[in-house]
Amino acid sequence: MTLATARVDRRLMLCALVLLLAVANFLTAAATAYWLVLVARVLVARVLVGITIGGFWSIGVGLAARLAGPASAGRATAVIFAAVPLGSVLGVPASTFIGDLAGWRTAFASMGLLSTGALTLLLLTLPALPPAEVTRPSVLRALLRGTGTLYALLMTFLIVIAHFATYTYVTPFLRQTTGTDPARITGYLLLYGVAGVAGNFIGGALVTRAPRLAFGTAAATIATATALLPVLGRTDAGALALLIVWGLGYGAVPVCPPDLVRPRDPTAPEAATVLFTASFQVTLAAGALTGGAIVDHTSLRAVMWCGARGVVLAAGARRAEPRTPGR
Repeated sequence: MTLATARVDRRLMLCALVLLLAVANFLTAAATAYWLVLVARVLVARVLVGITIGGFWSIGVGLAARLAGPASAGRATAVIFAAVPLGSVLGVPASTFIGDLAGWRTAFASMGLLSTGALTLLLLTLPALPPAEVTRPSVLRALLRGTGTLYALLMTFLIVIAHFATYTYVTPFLRQTTGTDPARITGYLLLYGVAGVAGNFIGGALVTRAPRLAFGTAAATIATATALLPVLGRTDAGALALLIVWGLGYGAVPVCPPDLVRPRDPTAPEAATVLFTASFQVTLAAGALTGGAIVDHTSLRAVMWCGARGVVLAAGARRAEPRTPGR
């Protein structure tokens, strides 16, 4: 998506992507037969939403420095990435509540209206944003040739795959190992999401001054929480405390890799974000798959320990990166 629209105004692209999101929701809400629901969900909602997510993050995050200035780029990136934990905390419960209250059509229509509202705000407030640097395959190849880029992507791969291998099974762990009542699990995950928002802004403030420290601290926090969960997570108090620590650590992860890549080629912020977003999406799926394989052959406790080891490997990869002059 980013390469195909490299010369198109980024304001226009963001608006077009949000419009696709609104269309996907409205088409699903308007379906009059079951087969239309299937078509709308699989061919429209899944495909269009997938294109929207990939394109939006690749294009939108790279605009943080242009909109807020280089001095505030870290905080601006944190504001953008705060949508991830906020969406998890607010989006799913809100749509479920609306569906239970007024039916699934109303839930999809409401999401379509919210997307339309976001589109209107973009049109009214976002200035024209012609591409500052056209993202070409050659630009991506040049970034990938940099050792620092490869290490940042490797760290992202290891941390995200470890996170999703473990977080996918948090609810079963809480039910089977901790013995948490299902009604309380929702509250626990809500607090995890709130901690993720806080970690997002803490990481955004720290990454502008010490990107290595920010990423290393986030990795250490996740590793500590997942490693201790099988030991201290047998009680509700211990599990909840570790989930909050985990949320703080993982909330800081998305804002770190783009900032680690960007200083090596400050003229190509969008290209750095493209590489990060693509690797993140692939690793998200791979993490859930890996966690499933571990759970099938071992246990829920084992998947937590394996996740902690994966994050430790990421921290080791960061320490092994050769430092460039002045960094």
